[in-house]
Amino acid sequence: MKAESGELKGNEGEIRLLPESLDDLWHLQHIIRPGDLVFATTFRSVDTAGDKIRPEKVEKRPVRLGVRIERLEFSEHGIRLRLTGIIEHGVDTGAHHTINVETGYEISVIKYWRPLDLERVERAVKSSVYGVIHILTLEEGEAELFRLRQYGPESIISITGGSGKGAETESRTGFFETVLSHVSEITGPLIIAGPGFIKEDFVKFAKSRSTPVMEKAIVIETRRIGRGAVQEVIGKGALDKLIEDIQLSREVRLMDEVLLRISQERAVAYGRQEVKEAIGYGAAEQVLVADAFLRDSEITRLIEQAESMRAAVVVLSSSFEPGERLVALGGIAALLRYSLSH
Repeated sequence: MKAESGELKGNEGEIRLLPESLDDLWHLQHIIRPGDLVFATTFRSVDTAGDKIRPEKVEKRPVRLGVRIERLEFSEHGIRLRLTGIIEHGVDTGAHHTINVETGYEISVIKYWRPLDLERVERAVKSSVYGVIHILTLEEGEAELFRLRQYGPESIISITGGSGKGAETESRTGFFETVLSHVSEITGPLIIAGPGFIKEDFVKFAKSRSTPVMEKAIVIETRRIGRGAVQEVIGKGALDKLIEDIQLSREVRLMDEVLLRISQERAVAYGRQEVKEAIGYGAAEQVLVADAFLRDSEITRLIEQAESMRAAVVVLSSSFEPGERLVALGGIAALLRYSLSH
């Protein structure tokens, strides 16, 4: 989740929120309550008067609306959070409207923020995939390493070397060695960006030194280096695919652990009854739920109970294999702190 606070007076005011994952939509369902005011850019039908020959046309145009929320629910078609209420700001004031919140869709929430609400926002922000992605921008004799943060790219280090036209091979090798010393400790995804062929040369050099992070490094051509290159990378859509891959990788890892524990009869529960029992005993450490079951009131109550007992909740997409496996197990499972005897 990305979050940016407006002007809060006491605990009342505006916070802009951008969900990045299904987990974030789950958090939003608990952050936003009936009576809150939510602003979003959405499409609204606008009547366009025609002439006497042609009938009137109805167009949908992007408009900024402020909706006083009355009801929240997950959509039956696709996983999105539906926020329904009365329009208080914008066109058609007084009419009902539904805001469909999906990942990557920014909203602004104006409300009284309980400590519990702020704690949940902080938890969602900390679990963001941002912060594990690094971008190395590179050209002859100059490199800069960035870590992506909620607020934008954070420069970690700038490196200059005695490279360039006519430079000796030893100078370039030394430059590569210095750069490699700063990226070799990275454990998350790495994007290498910049103009020319030096990117590929650096990757070959790093792989010859058996650097693990380079095995899955992504190389992207940009016209510039530095922050300009980071913006180009974002504009090319590389981060969207990378974030999706990170989420899927986490889902695969968690489901593999669930299935391994089942096969070894270790600390795991699956299906409503087993998970309910585990949560009741306070044994659930991580609860996995398939997104298609978020509309099930019994499952929702189980998840809320698990959260109240400090268990982590992870929502899996039913569109991918890990989620499909979870659906086959009853839509919900839990990794336990200790085994329960039956």
